[in-house]
Amino acid sequence: MMETNYIIILDYSVGEVIKIKLTQEQIKELEKYDDFESYLSTLEDEYDFRLKDCLWMTTESYQERSYGF
Repeated sequence: MMETNYIIILDYSVGEVIKIKLTQEQIKELEKYDDFESYLSTLEDEYDFRLKDCLWMTTESYQERSYGF
C-alpha cells in the first residue's frame, strides 16, 4: 500500500497549485481517519484553501516537471 507523504491540491477557483509535504505528526493524525477528504478538510484553514473548490491527489514521492516557464 502506498504511503501518503505528499498532498497536491489544484485550487481551480484561483488557479493555484498547493504542494504539502506531510510531517510525521500529520501522517499519524491521518491514520485516525477512514475517509481522506475528512482529514483534508482539517487542513483548509492552515493551508488557505476550500476543499469544495479543489481537486487533489496524494503520493508517496514527489516529482515535478514544468514547460515554458
